[in-house]
Amino acid sequence: MRVILQRVRHASVSVDENTISTIEKGLLVLLGIEEEDTQEDIHWLCRKIVNMRIFSDENKAMNLSVKDIGGEILVVSQFTLYASTKKGNRPSFIKSAKPNTAIPLYHKFIKELDTHLDTPVRTGEFGADMQVSLLNDGPVTILIDSKNRE
Repeated sequence: MRVILQRVRHASVSVDENTISTIEKGLLVLLGIEEEDTQEDIHWLCRKIVNMRIFSDENKAMNLSVKDIGGEILVVSQFTLYASTKKGNRPSFIKSAKPNTAIPLYHKFIKELDTHLDTPVRTGEFGADMQVSLLNDGPVTILIDSKNRE
Protein backbone atom coordinates (compact mmCIF):
# COMPACT_ATOMS: atom_id res chain seq x y z
CA MET A 1 0.00 0.00 0.00
CA ARG A 2 1.06 3.51 -0.70
CA VAL A 3 -0.29 6.64 0.85
CA ILE A 4 0.29 10.31 0.30
CA LEU A 5 -0.37 12.21 3.53
CA GLN A 6 -1.16 15.87 3.23
CA ARG A 7 -1.48 17.99 6.35
CA VAL A 8 -4.48 20.19 5.66
CA ARG A 9 -6.37 23.07 7.18
CA HIS A 10 -9.44 21.71 5.42
CA ALA A 11 -10.28 19.30 2.60
CA SER A 12 -13.31 18.02 0.76
CA VAL A 13 -14.22 15.57 -1.97
CA SER A 14 -17.03 15.91 -4.50
CA VAL A 15 -18.66 13.55 -6.99
CA ASP A 16 -20.87 14.93 -9.76
CA GLU A 17 -20.56 18.43 -8.25
CA ASN A 18 -21.97 17.21 -4.90
CA THR A 19 -19.71 17.43 -1.86
CA ILE A 20 -19.74 14.01 -0.21
CA SER A 21 -17.13 14.51 2.55
CA THR A 22 -15.48 17.41 4.31
CA ILE A 23 -12.88 17.71 7.07
CA GLU A 24 -11.32 20.56 8.97
CA LYS A 25 -7.75 20.46 10.34
CA GLY A 26 -6.20 17.04 9.84
CA LEU A 27 -4.94 14.72 7.12
CA LEU A 28 -5.94 14.05 3.54
CA VAL A 29 -4.85 10.47 2.85
CA LEU A 30 -4.57 9.39 -0.80
CA LEU A 31 -4.54 5.57 -0.73
CA GLY A 32 -3.15 3.26 -3.41
CA ILE A 33 -3.61 -0.50 -3.16
CA GLU A 34 -1.72 -3.23 -5.04
CA GLU A 35 -2.62 -6.90 -5.49
CA GLU A 36 -0.07 -8.15 -2.92
CA ASP A 37 -1.34 -5.96 -0.07
CA THR A 38 -2.54 -7.68 3.11
CA GLN A 39 -4.00 -6.98 6.53
CA GLU A 40 -0.42 -6.55 7.78
CA ASP A 41 0.04 -3.59 5.40
CA ILE A 42 -3.19 -2.05 6.69
CA HIS A 43 -2.22 -2.52 10.32
CA TRP A 44 1.26 -1.04 9.89
CA LEU A 45 0.07 1.92 7.80
CA CYS A 46 -2.84 2.85 10.05
CA ARG A 47 -0.60 2.94 13.14
CA LYS A 48 1.96 4.97 11.21
CA ILE A 49 -0.62 7.50 9.96
CA VAL A 50 -2.33 8.21 13.28
CA ASN A 51 0.98 8.51 15.15
CA MET A 52 2.94 10.51 12.53
CA ARG A 53 4.15 13.64 14.34
CA ILE A 54 3.68 16.29 11.67
CA PHE A 55 1.54 18.88 13.49
CA SER A 56 3.12 21.79 15.33
CA ASP A 57 3.30 22.02 19.10
CA GLU A 58 3.36 25.27 21.09
CA ASN A 59 7.02 25.81 20.03
CA LYS A 60 6.19 25.43 16.30
CA ALA A 61 8.03 22.08 16.20
CA MET A 62 6.43 19.10 14.41
CA ASN A 63 5.79 17.06 17.54
CA LEU A 64 2.08 16.24 17.48
CA SER A 65 0.07 13.61 15.63
CA VAL A 66 -3.39 13.93 14.11
CA LYS A 67 -4.58 11.94 17.12
CA ASP A 68 -2.90 14.39 19.55
CA ILE A 69 -4.63 17.42 18.01
CA GLY A 70 -8.04 15.75 17.67
CA GLY A 71 -7.77 16.20 13.90
CA GLU A 72 -9.84 14.61 11.18
CA ILE A 73 -8.89 12.27 8.33
CA LEU A 74 -10.26 12.12 4.79
CA VAL A 75 -9.30 8.97 2.81
CA VAL A 76 -9.49 9.04 -0.99
CA SER A 77 -8.74 5.96 -3.12
CA GLN A 78 -5.98 6.70 -5.63
CA PHE A 79 -5.04 3.79 -7.90
CA THR A 80 -2.70 6.10 -9.83
CA LEU A 81 -0.18 5.93 -6.96
CA TYR A 82 0.98 2.69 -8.59
CA ALA A 83 1.53 4.25 -12.02
CA SER A 84 4.55 2.92 -13.89
CA THR A 85 6.12 5.47 -16.22
CA LYS A 86 9.05 3.27 -17.24
CA LYS A 87 7.99 2.84 -20.87
CA GLY A 88 6.67 5.62 -23.07
CA ASN A 89 4.56 8.53 -21.96
CA ARG A 90 1.33 6.75 -21.10
CA PRO A 91 1.41 5.41 -17.53
CA SER A 92 0.63 1.77 -16.85
CA PHE A 93 -1.47 0.85 -13.82
CA ILE A 94 -0.85 -2.88 -13.97
CA LYS A 95 0.42 -2.94 -10.36
CA SER A 96 -2.78 -1.37 -9.01
CA ALA A 97 -5.15 -3.87 -7.41
CA LYS A 98 -8.28 -4.79 -9.33
CA PRO A 99 -11.58 -3.78 -7.67
CA ASN A 100 -12.34 -7.29 -6.35
CA THR A 101 -9.11 -7.08 -4.30
CA ALA A 102 -8.94 -3.33 -3.69
CA ILE A 103 -12.49 -2.66 -2.44
CA PRO A 104 -12.38 -5.05 0.56
CA LEU A 105 -8.89 -3.79 1.52
CA TYR A 106 -10.05 -0.17 1.16
CA HIS A 107 -12.95 -0.81 3.57
CA LYS A 108 -10.72 -2.69 6.03
CA PHE A 109 -8.22 0.19 5.92
CA ILE A 110 -10.92 2.75 6.73
CA LYS A 111 -12.38 0.58 9.51
CA GLU A 112 -9.00 0.10 11.17
CA LEU A 113 -8.06 3.77 10.84
CA ASP A 114 -11.41 4.67 12.38
CA THR A 115 -10.64 2.61 15.52
CA HIS A 116 -7.66 4.87 16.30
CA LEU A 117 -9.51 8.21 16.22
CA ASP A 118 -12.14 10.02 18.25
CA THR A 119 -13.76 11.40 15.08
CA PRO A 120 -15.09 9.24 12.21
CA VAL A 121 -12.87 8.85 9.16
CA ARG A 122 -14.38 10.56 6.12
CA THR A 123 -14.03 9.06 2.65
CA GLY A 124 -14.35 9.63 -1.03
CA GLU A 125 -16.24 7.19 -3.25
CA PHE A 126 -14.18 4.23 -4.44
CA GLY A 127 -13.86 4.16 -8.24
CA ALA A 128 -15.70 7.43 -8.80
CA ASP A 129 -14.45 10.43 -10.73
CA MET A 130 -13.78 12.68 -7.73
CA GLN A 131 -12.75 16.27 -7.33
CA VAL A 132 -10.61 16.85 -4.25
CA SER A 133 -10.17 20.31 -2.76
CA LEU A 134 -7.71 21.09 0.00
CA LEU A 135 -5.68 23.76 1.70
CA ASN A 136 -2.33 22.08 2.29
CA ASP A 137 -0.88 23.33 5.58
CA GLY A 138 2.84 23.94 5.48
CA PRO A 139 2.87 22.52 2.89
CA VAL A 140 3.47 19.12 4.43
CA THR A 141 3.19 16.15 2.04
CA ILE A 142 4.62 12.72 2.87
CA LEU A 143 4.76 9.49 0.85
CA ILE A 144 4.63 6.21 2.78
CA ASP A 145 4.94 2.75 1.21
CA SER A 146 4.11 -0.26 3.40
CA LYS A 147 6.46 -2.49 1.40
CA ASN A 148 9.50 -0.21 1.92
CA ARG A 149 8.62 0.71 5.51
CA GLU A 150 10.18 4.14 5.09
